[in-house]
Amino acid sequence: MADLKMRVKPKYILYLIVVIAGIISCERYETNRSPDAHLGFSTDTVFFDTIFTTLGSTTKRFRIYNNYDQPIEVSSIALAGGGESVFRLNIDGYASSHVSNIEIPPQDSLFIFVEVTLDPNNMDSILRIQDSIVFITNGNLQDVDLVAWGQDVHLLRGDTLQTTTWVNDKPYLILDYIMVDSLQTLTLEEGVRIHLHRDAWMIVKGTLEANGSLEQPIIIQGDRLEYLYRDIPGQWSGIWFTAGSRENRLEYVTIKNGMYGLWADTLMTPDIPTLNISNCIIQDMSAIGILGRGTSIHADNTVVGSCGQFSLFLSIGGSYEFYHCTVANYWRSGFSNRTTPSIGMKNYYRDIYGGIQVRPIERAYFGNCIIYGNKEFELAIDEHPDSKIPFHFDHSLLKVDPEEFDLSDPDYFTNSINLEDPRFVDAENGNFQLDTLSPAKDKAFLDIASQYPLDLLGVSRLGALGPDIGAYERVENDSISK
Repeated sequence: MADLKMRVKPKYILYLIVVIAGIISCERYETNRSPDAHLGFSTDTVFFDTIFTTLGSTTKRFRIYNNYDQPIEVSSIALAGGGESVFRLNIDGYASSHVSNIEIPPQDSLFIFVEVTLDPNNMDSILRIQDSIVFITNGNLQDVDLVAWGQDVHLLRGDTLQTTTWVNDKPYLILDYIMVDSLQTLTLEEGVRIHLHRDAWMIVKGTLEANGSLEQPIIIQGDRLEYLYRDIPGQWSGIWFTAGSRENRLEYVTIKNGMYGLWADTLMTPDIPTLNISNCIIQDMSAIGILGRGTSIHADNTVVGSCGQFSLFLSIGGSYEFYHCTVANYWRSGFSNRTTPSIGMKNYYRDIYGGIQVRPIERAYFGNCIIYGNKEFELAIDEHPDSKIPFHFDHSLLKVDPEEFDLSDPDYFTNSINLEDPRFVDAENGNFQLDTLSPAKDKAFLDIASQYPLDLLGVSRLGALGPDIGAYERVENDSISK
């Protein structure tokens, strides 16, 4: 009998374990049907920053939580606006505006992804668009709001423009490219806003006249308006002035977040710059801020900020003049490792047959300019042995290698300051105004300043203490004379 008990007992024990586990399992995983059960959400509102009509938004996401120890079944997840809604959903892998009977395991969650595309509304003002996602669980109704701000646009894609004027009503959105045709002129009125989609170009075979003002500058940037993208470079390709383009003028224009700010190609009109830049800001370019290739550029009161390669690259010939400009390259290593200086000059190239072709640069003059950045030195001259580049820095603040450049040589330097921090107000965030202890204060050449009596912000340079080097004039709060 004792032996029989020993043989039977393990079977009973195993049976009891299976039964008990089954009971516990059934109790634990029985669907929660309580009318008091509610879902949890990672947010109560999904916001979209201002987006353009016809162009889809970035994808937003949020999570739905089951905070209970039992599964919960969501009987309905639906857009309140239904199939007519401008919003689109992906719910747990289902791309639909309405799904039913979605089960969420105990203490688990699922993602919902949201996008929005707005139809043109023929309105110049920004409009608020709202919808919601409605959840029904055990008879309980909950919702998450969807809010977007939409802006109608002038949409252009692959357009070849004849002579025309763009006015400041609603933004201009460029997909792929636009091209100003040969001998034609595109005029931009003050306050015009231009947005370029990924990889898009503005190509100018004719002439670009950009007439911004201090109060209403022209803005040219990418089409991602979310705050995260405010200073992300490389969002569009660039503005390219092709060979044959002439008499281009940009005044009070801010260009940002592209690959190339201004690219001017080979052609010079005698005594008339191919590209005249005044009171402009060019910053956060993934490649080059201003690229001159055998062309003629005049710039004054202009800031060229952080760029992934050169802020200025002057090459294969041409004539270049910069007055009261600030070239300040504080490129952030988080984007890429900048290996090139702020300014580069080169007067030769290798042709397709491997031969060296020399293209002399006629003039490269910098008067009352700041050339600085976060590399050890910020100037590189690559000249052919048979052709010197006649660069000259006049009353400028520089960051150049003293072993390579002799600042006492009057052929190349006049009263310039080297390797002294210009003490910008906030260089890392693109504020290149001077602080009160800047060595650039009161050190500019008055003869040059008299030709450009107002700085980039409209402040007079002709005070009693003398003009400052760079695009900005420092004004002390207790100063009466400046």
